[in-house]
Amino acid sequence: MKIIDINSIPRNPSESNKAKGKSISLKCNKQKWYLVGFCITFFSVAVLLGFFYLREAKNVKAQDDIFQAIYHFEAGDFDKALKGEGGHKGFVEVIEQYPYTKTANIACFYAGISYMHQKEYDKARSFLSRFKGKDYILQGRSWSVIGDAYSEQKNYKQAAAYYLKAARYRPNSTYTPRYLGKAAIAFEADGQYENGYRCYREIVEKYPTSLYDSGLAIKEASRLSAFL
Repeated sequence: MKIIDINSIPRNPSESNKAKGKSISLKCNKQKWYLVGFCITFFSVAVLLGFFYLREAKNVKAQDDIFQAIYHFEAGDFDKALKGEGGHKGFVEVIEQYPYTKTANIACFYAGISYMHQKEYDKARSFLSRFKGKDYILQGRSWSVIGDAYSEQKNYKQAAAYYLKAARYRPNSTYTPRYLGKAAIAFEADGQYENGYRCYREIVEKYPTSLYDSGLAIKEASRLSAFL
């Protein structure tokens, strides 16, 4: 029996042409999608670079506009600092006019502190919660002031949570003991004596030489131990 090599059998010319055409079509489609992908990537990068450029340009302008508001803030005139005066913008207008800029971000911090001084606690929390800082002093303080706002409204549970959040952010011997002390007071006001006790003990054990009086922490921890 003779074995036939199927590769030697002549193929139908029309089928061969179809296969060849299909191969060319797939290759063209592949090249087309590569081109589309390249164009989308190029456009996205261009838009992103344009956004960063415009944001930086706006940030420079915002720095000029916020100068007078900071002056009023430092002078203790918080109403003018927030709303502006004459042709000068206040913090609120700077935030609205220059969103996503570094200056608008710091303006949120100033606005929150200003509203705290005016005893408008909801607004203070709203603006302070929008502030995002890498500086451990300002970021920690913003959370601590949010805690103060909750304390003023007698929501001690939330106050304690924000004081602890401030204390746990980049712990240091200067500010952490102070925030732990505030958390302990808020916990006690909320009836959470054990958590308050733990805050005082943490001050004693981890920050014995801090500016916060460790002797006071020992005394307060001893007092709260009676409730445990």
